[in-house]
This record gives sequence, C-alpha cells and structure tokens, in this order.
Amino acid sequence: MEGLASFRAVPSFTSRPRSSILGTALNPRRGNSLSLPSSSSFIVRAQQMESKDDEPEPVKIELKIKEWENSMYHNEVAASQGIRIRRRPPTGPPLHYVGPFEFRLQNEGNTPRNILEEIIWHKDTQVAQLKERQPLYSLKKALDNAPPVRDFIGALRAANSRTGLPGLIAEVKKASPSRGVLRENFDPVEIAQAYEKGGAACLSVLADEKFFQGSYDNMLARRDAGVKCPLLCKEFIIEAWQIYYARSKGADAILLIAAVLPDLDIKYMTKICKMLGMATLVEVHDEREMDRVLGIEEVEFIGINNRNLETFEVDISNTKKLLEGKRGEEIRKRDIIVVGESGLFTPDDIAYVQEAGVKAVLVGESIVKQSDPEKGVAGLFGKDISLQSV
Repeated sequence: MEGLASFRAVPSFTSRPRSSILGTALNPRRGNSLSLPSSSSFIVRAQQMESKDDEPEPVKIELKIKEWENSMYHNEVAASQGIRIRRRPPTGPPLHYVGPFEFRLQNEGNTPRNILEEIIWHKDTQVAQLKERQPLYSLKKALDNAPPVRDFIGALRAANSRTGLPGLIAEVKKASPSRGVLRENFDPVEIAQAYEKGGAACLSVLADEKFFQGSYDNMLARRDAGVKCPLLCKEFIIEAWQIYYARSKGADAILLIAAVLPDLDIKYMTKICKMLGMATLVEVHDEREMDRVLGIEEVEFIGINNRNLETFEVDISNTKKLLEGKRGEEIRKRDIIVVGESGLFTPDDIAYVQEAGVKAVLVGESIVKQSDPEKGVAGLFGKDISLQSV
C-alpha cells in the first residue's frame, strides 16, 4: 500500500545487483534455510562522492544497507521461532530515486502491528543513540563503581520459605500504555520503602521513559536511600549493551521477553548476566514460548505473563495452563523458580497461581494504586507478610 514518501537530494546514481540478504538462514524444515522476496534482489546507490566529513557517500550508504540487512536477518530468524515482533520497521533499502531525489515510501509494512512492536521499534532507535553517547567499552569501566550485586533469586526463595506464600516482586510503576497514569502522587523512593516495609522480597523498577514514565536513575535513587531489596530492571532488552547499562545503575536482575528475543539472544544474554552475577527473568506468555525457553539449559528463572503483550488482554488461568503436565514436571525437576505476572489483585488470585506452581509473583498496579502501598501489600496477600509479622 503506497502512502507518503520522504525525499532528499542525492548525487547521480547507478544500480547494481545484490545477493540475497540471508543466503542461508534458519528454517526448521531444511537445515536452516530462509529466503526473502525477490524484490530485495537489487539496490540503488549513489556513485562515489566525498561527504562533508570526508567519508565517501557510498561507504555511508553501504553501512546503512548492512545494518538494515542484519535487522532483516534477525526478523527472519525470529519469525522461524514463532516470534511475530519485528526488531525494526522494514523501511530500509532498497531506496528509490527520481532525478536528484531519494525517497522511501511509507506503507502498512512500516507501521507497528501492535503496542509491543511499537515499543521495540522505539527501543531500537533509543539504544542506538545511547550507545553512541556511551560505547560499551566505557560502560564496562562504569561497572567498577556500581553497587554490589544482591541475590535476587535467593531473596525470593527466602521469602517463600519464611511466609509459605509466593515471594513478592513489588513493581514501582507510575504508568502503562494500557492503563495510563496509575499514581499521580508518585515518589519512587517512598513507594519502594513502603513495599520493603510491607514485606516485598524484591522490587521491579520500570526503566522505559516514553511508554511507562520510568527511569534508570530510579534504581540508583533507591540504593542511595538505603532500600535493601534486590532490584529487577524492568526494561525491553534487545541488546547486551542494555544489560551492562542496567548493572551500572545498580540492577541485580533483568527481564528478557521471549516474545521479542530469539533463543540465541536469550542464551547469550543469560550468560552475560551470570558473568555479572545478575539474575535473568525470562518472560513467556504461551506454550510455544515456554517450550522454547525450557529448551535453553541456562534458564533457571521464568516469568509467566498473564497479559498478552500484543493485545494487552489478561487471563490469570494462563499461569495454570503453562504449568500443567510435562512442562510443570520439568520445571520442578530443574528447580526453576516461576513468577506469576499480571492480573493479580486479591488473595484469591495469589492462592490460584500458587496452587498452579509459582514460587513468586510480580505485582504492580494493584498495590501502587493504594494510598498506602505498605497496607496494599498486606491486602494483596490477605495477611501481614512483613518481617515484623514473624
């Protein structure tokens, strides 16, 4: 579907054939083979010309093409694993030329198909900009000044043992795309302290600014205020750079979303977290994602999101469905900690997912909206779970 087009002047041009973007890539049927549409078999590029910064124009264009090819490769590999979320919009080469102008048509393929894809496309652009300002090598140096890592999974196990209830990961959450602003009078440090006093084992900190009004700086603020609970960086992780950045800000654990990341990315990022001493919460929503994640040997911490991140519909029976039968048996055999996420508002909800097999819950909306978050924790569990109650 044709739509608007963007233009800019370019030098004279020639065309040349190009090989397939993928060549040979993953395909479950034939040893790993995928192909792109034949329309991708040609590109148009400018003839050699020096730019203002003395870098040849064709080099710049070629780098953009390679970057686009890599993102398309990622999309194809992800699609072969049932991942519907594209890393970037397919707006890259081939570019089109009319006289001295270059333009790219905007069409329905360049529009996010759901809110999660919109978030990921934004995140891809944001991370690229952040990496330019703070490259990985300089980020690694910042780790020397980061607060010591705290045992996230150990804190959940201890809370479960102490109370006989799922350990609570309390989320400090100001807003969400589906609910809007959850708490107008939002003091992240004050809320975190109330959660901790109420018996939360760990805290989840929203880092995304555009869609959730979160901030990485909130993690350091909590540490500086003396909050002792281990911290989960709740962010849409798409690159390893973000893991190092989260650790430099005091994160003890990160979230990886199986609906976004291919298996190799999850495996690679999990290994980085182990190297840094961090926990990795791998989030799934359906049977296919659960099967993929259970196939990754390194995974020891799984979150079941009862919210479909594409439609934002919530059904807490999803937790029970994914923990039944052989999947549940394997999880128990491997002693994997399972976290129930989304749609948990009452003691009955907590009892339901606990009976299904979870050892922890991640809850934000139902307690952050309470005038007294500390009492909100007690209301969620139907009893006082603070350390003072024991």
